[in-house]
Amino acid sequence: MTQPKRLRNPGYWRGSETDLTEIKLKKGESVDKALRRLKKKIDREGTLKVVRNHRHFEKPSERRRRKEKAARFSAMLSARYADM
Repeated sequence: MTQPKRLRNPGYWRGSETDLTEIKLKKGESVDKALRRLKKKIDREGTLKVVRNHRHFEKPSERRRRKEKAARFSAMLSARYADM
């Protein structure tokens, strides 16, 4: 059984309040510190990555080529550091 479309595609609910990342200000916490926590949370969730990927349309062949290039790079790194 396949997953519903909204679970497979993280950008499906774009604009919905359920996807908004938020943090609560702690008592006596500075705005700079809270902003730093928000940036870390967004980075962990991968929100920025999804937004950047949706900036322009990527053809399926381009996506395949990009993923193959990343896999080759990862394999090269693991082969290089395998004997350490």
